[in-house]
Amino acid sequence: MNRYANEKFILLITTLAALGLIIENHVMGWEFWVPVIVLAGIILLWILSLSDKIDYGLRKYIYFGYAVLLVFYYGIHKTSFDDTAIVVVLVMLTYSALDKTRLMNVLLLEFFMLQFIHFINLPGGDPITYDRFTVSKILLHISIVLVSYFACSRFIVERLEDQEENRIKEERVASNDSSMEDFLSNISHELRTPVNVVNGMSDLLIKKGAGSEADSIKNAGVRLAYQIEDIQDYTECKRQNVFLEEDNYMSTSLINDVVMYFRMNDGAKNLELVVDLDPMVPTMMRGDIKKLHKICRHLLDNAVKFTRNGGILIRLYSEKADYGVNLCIEVTDTGSGMDRGAVQAIREGMYQANKKRNRSSGGIGLGLFIVYGFAHNMGGFVKIESEKNRGTTVRVTVPQKVVDDTPCLALKETFEGAVLFHVRPDKYKVPRLRDFYRTMAGNLAKGIKVPLYPAETVYEVERLKEKLKATHVFMGQEEYEENRGYFEELAKEDIVVAVSGQEGLKAPDGSRVIIMPKPLYAYPIIKVLNEGREARNIDIAENENSQVFTGVNALIVDDEPMNLVVASCLFRDYEMTVDTAGSGKEAIKKFKENDYDLVFMDHMMPEMDGVEAMKQIKNAASDLGKDIKVIALTANAVSGAREMFIKEGFDGFIAKPINTSDFERVVHRVLSGASADRGGEIV
Repeated sequence: MNRYANEKFILLITTLAALGLIIENHVMGWEFWVPVIVLAGIILLWILSLSDKIDYGLRKYIYFGYAVLLVFYYGIHKTSFDDTAIVVVLVMLTYSALDKTRLMNVLLLEFFMLQFIHFINLPGGDPITYDRFTVSKILLHISIVLVSYFACSRFIVERLEDQEENRIKEERVASNDSSMEDFLSNISHELRTPVNVVNGMSDLLIKKGAGSEADSIKNAGVRLAYQIEDIQDYTECKRQNVFLEEDNYMSTSLINDVVMYFRMNDGAKNLELVVDLDPMVPTMMRGDIKKLHKICRHLLDNAVKFTRNGGILIRLYSEKADYGVNLCIEVTDTGSGMDRGAVQAIREGMYQANKKRNRSSGGIGLGLFIVYGFAHNMGGFVKIESEKNRGTTVRVTVPQKVVDDTPCLALKETFEGAVLFHVRPDKYKVPRLRDFYRTMAGNLAKGIKVPLYPAETVYEVERLKEKLKATHVFMGQEEYEENRGYFEELAKEDIVVAVSGQEGLKAPDGSRVIIMPKPLYAYPIIKVLNEGREARNIDIAENENSQVFTGVNALIVDDEPMNLVVASCLFRDYEMTVDTAGSGKEAIKKFKENDYDLVFMDHMMPEMDGVEAMKQIKNAASDLGKDIKVIALTANAVSGAREMFIKEGFDGFIAKPINTSDFERVVHRVLSGASADRGGEIV
């Protein structure tokens, strides 16, 4: 019984006893003023309980003191002499729930005190005659009270021993869990360095044309890097020690991340991704963009793992709130689904739908638990709707501040016309996939306020084209290839024809048909609607122009030689001039002898760690009248690491394995002189 239920149980029994005493007082004609006091006392006890203003430890002694007074008042009357033992035993049984043996001692003492009072025959009634029957009855009552006293005391001692044993067990389990979490956190940190080398060296091999083997090594390294991150994120969620790192970010970057990640996912090759981005989502928000990226990745991974046929719908929309918006990320799949027990297991920790050695689903069972942990720490919540063999919908809602509330996607004000959406409904083996596309198209048309008309056949395309004066026709690859000649001729008219197809689909030479790579989503559609046949860089990948940092002199400091090789090759690709140092002392010496614009500093090094080396370099720069920027480049990437390094005096932070987009963003910010505060970064 928990504390709340225990308290209410004791109060209820005490209340019933008090009411019984009031009735007894009236029947027996005892003191007329006592019932008022008894009733006032029980009301006061309930007020103390409900208000919770007095500590529970003190309240339970107040309850007990009140019960002792009731027993004394009842037992002091000679007409109650025969029943005192029963009343004392009932009170013992009730208040043994408080697990205090001293309370049993008080009740036993009170019983003998009442017996003594009756024995000395105080005034107030007929004296008690101690004949053989009376003495026998008194001895029986004493025996009953003593047996009850010893039984209650023994039960209390046993319960306390059990509680102590359970406490020790819980502490041992917690200690073991903490040790395991420390181990997982430490091993994930130690694995980051070799994974950084594997990924970096495989990149170098790929650039040298090493072949598909290098690509396989790279893919394996990326997968391992993600799993290392998952272990670290899991331990932080388990400890409820998640640290949020807020940045300003573009809302479209979330969708771009999802699309690019889906394309790189080998398990998703036979699936279709439908992306439903609400154009009214604010252009720029402020929140932990890295954790939002991870939430999207885990939701997408989970959907891919358990979906063999059909596809996945991901929706991104927002709901206005006083503090900004509630950002909603919703992923629906046509997969195997889960039962209620599986959904509950996800909330409690690691869960894998298939734990057999020959299981078909990959992963280490941490994804959805991490999603729960991140969402809750961001002040949001997660809702899962799933049925066995009917697919799953996971909806994550998190509050975000709004930096720029203009819609993330918009049409030009000069746009006029109607849009046709040509999709054959019979081509989908999984009907829900057709519904996904209809949902996406309908929400997009509603968001940008454009009339959109479905056309299931070429005949309907022709009819609607004339009737509505359509300006754009969007379709899938199958529809285009089935009637290629018709649509090639249609594209020569004043109608823009756009085809969403798989990688490798190409239009004939001289064709005016626009090819949009899958997955189909709002960004390329808006671009085609705004720019027509002149639309360029429709694909996300085409818009990711790598930066260069020509003329920047950089010093890389790391005690791991292979890390120096990897970083040097990567930085030279950005047209930097690179020098290296294998320790903090060597870095300080080289800095005093050379001119550097940037220093990339590892954290954990022998003799002198990165923090101390950074401080000495900055002191030396001050003495020499130089301006130097030092960026932490380290495998220490636990939550809050960036804040810790910035607080120590670093100008930026990049985690290993090196993510090129993070690298470009941080270096660009540092070189441009933006503040190291998080508000200076836009993702």
